[in-house]
Amino acid sequence: MTMTITDSTESRAKRLKAATGPVHEGVDRSIMSAASFASLEGYGRFLRIQYLFHRDVEALYADPRLRDAFPDLASRCRMARVIADMEDLGLEPPAAETPVFALDEPADLGTALGWLYVAEGSNMGAALLRKEAQKLALSDSFGARHLAPAEAGPAPHWRAFIAALDAVALSEAQEAKADEGALAAFARVQAHIHAHVA
Repeated sequence: MTMTITDSTESRAKRLKAATGPVHEGVDRSIMSAASFASLEGYGRFLRIQYLFHRDVEALYADPRLRDAFPDLASRCRMARVIADMEDLGLEPPAAETPVFALDEPADLGTALGWLYVAEGSNMGAALLRKEAQKLALSDSFGARHLAPAEAGPAPHWRAFIAALDAVALSEAQEAKADEGALAAFARVQAHIHAHVA
């Protein structure tokens, strides 16, 4: 397969950012308008959203094809940290539908990359949310583990992911699936927000 990017001067990551800009902003507004970091109760609602979304994508971090493309993928999965944060605060996992991706059902590669782009991109915003969580006496070792930065730092961690993302060879049809996957991921987060926060 050959990699086909509509605009040869634009990386896949930049194209996905442009394609998802409006829905990304909508999700950010929804999270902040719910005053998720104004109290531990609000933060608990935020954690439930994190739990539901990371549960949706957890299987992608175990997919052998994706691990070939992203050698550090397994260590990037934040589901265990989200669960630990919930346990710190005495929160029960919310009732949930079947996850979007399942361990025994390999995902379409393009679709998977779109969802991973959204999941990993949320790490960049985590730096700001981490500061808000610290105001609630939460930390990288209690209650806000999943917001802790990678050892290399958020920016290098993201750049490494983007480099690997842009290097994956996709067909034109798979490129379209990547766009659809990223949009679907943001829509899924928004649906979780409406169900558990709004």
